[in-house]
Amino acid sequence: MKVEAIFQNGVFKPVSPPGLREGERVRLTVERVVQTTPAGDTRKLARQVYEGLSQADIAEIEAAARGDALSRLRAGIDGMKFCSSGPLPPRDESHDRS
Repeated sequence: MKVEAIFQNGVFKPVSPPGLREGERVRLTVERVVQTTPAGDTRKLARQVYEGLSQADIAEIEAAARGDALSRLRAGIDGMKFCSSGPLPPRDESHDRS
């Protein structure tokens, strides 16, 4: 049986009735539930982040975020293991021209 619950004030509170007798002893295995945010809510939250900021501040934040993303991308590429070694063949040798 799977029961979804919310942990609050040190107690697991079922979201819906679990179908157990009052006082019945059970064994729980806890699995975190990843909550997703609908696209509309995500856009609303994003707008709230920028609320009250000037266009210059927003541009600065966006530029920093792009720079961070590019750094992560480059680090990922640098960590890739490519199989080829040595110089690349010239174009004439690398394309079949028959």
